Amino acid sequence: MPQQTKRIYRISLVIALALAIAYGMQIPMPFIAPLFAFLLALKSEQAIGLKGLVGLLLVITITLGSGLLLIGFLDSYPLTGLLLVALGIYVSAHMLVNLGKALVGTFFMAGFTMISSVGTLSFAVALSIVDAILMAVLIAIVCQWLVFPFFAIPTAAQPSENQTPPPTEAEQENQSGNVALQTTAIVFPVYLLALTNPTLYLPLIMKSVTLGQQTSETDLQSAGRELLLSTLAGGGGLAVAMWGVLKIHPNLWIFFLITLLICIWSCRRLFLMAKTRFSPSFWQNAVVTLFILIGPAVQDTLNGKDPYKAFCVRMSLFVCLSLYAWFAGRLIQRMRQRRTRLAVT
Repeated sequence: MPQQTKRIYRISLVIALALAIAYGMQIPMPFIAPLFAFLLALKSEQAIGLKGLVGLLLVITITLGSGLLLIGFLDSYPLTGLLLVALGIYVSAHMLVNLGKALVGTFFMAGFTMISSVGTLSFAVALSIVDAILMAVLIAIVCQWLVFPFFAIPTAAQPSENQTPPPTEAEQENQSGNVALQTTAIVFPVYLLALTNPTLYLPLIMKSVTLGQQTSETDLQSAGRELLLSTLAGGGGLAVAMWGVLKIHPNLWIFFLITLLICIWSCRRLFLMAKTRFSPSFWQNAVVTLFILIGPAVQDTLNGKDPYKAFCVRMSLFVCLSLYAWFAGRLIQRMRQRRTRLAVT
């Protein structure tokens, strides 16, 4: 079997299996298990070992715990707390790009934003979200242990033949500043909005973190169209298709199978194994949007809420956020170009 085909099947199976286990165990926020399974499997050529799992859970506990520490500042010293959150978002983005600490930076950003915002509502709820994320990551890694041996990839075949050369030191420093500033400009306003109603805007924070991580000059120039279309593809296309099948026969095995099929279809395009005019980042964002939307919709049904109204509200917020991210990226790009022209003259 070709190496790329192995990657497609194992990533899709890990995602679907994590979803089935999370919903079968009825863990809090079960939809984050397939989301983390996708993000971790996408970056992993080999399953994380037991020692790596313990270290990863320890890192997650420490990084998300930073959000718990901010709750006291936000309650007693709001301005200081908000400044610390903004600084934390910027530093997290810097770690993502310039230091190559993508996993640590992502969880630090989640701690500064998701955990601290929910903590202003209830410390117990924030602590339960930390526990849910730890359980979701544990499920994702266990699914890797179960699936990866059947689709093993030799060590010599791990580097991608389409891998681009690493940027120079000057390009990396410039890129880091742009991305860190862009991420802060996108995530922090959403964070302020989430403080008004953390439970309602929690999926919006998760979405804003993914939108803020555009890491190349090409992304800054074409971000708007790609972000908007990928959001519509993930929410208006994939999520609606999955929801339509679940409405016909709401069953965990059907949920597992439709997730597996949609992930295979999307990953074929993500790894350029099927004809597509969109970039891999487009399909990655579409899959992330799918789980951020479909998970809360299923929870709304279980809690007796109207899933259609909630879906329309979340989808509208995601579209507005994509448009804002487009605007923020273009504005930051123009400011940098203007500064460059002034420096030359």
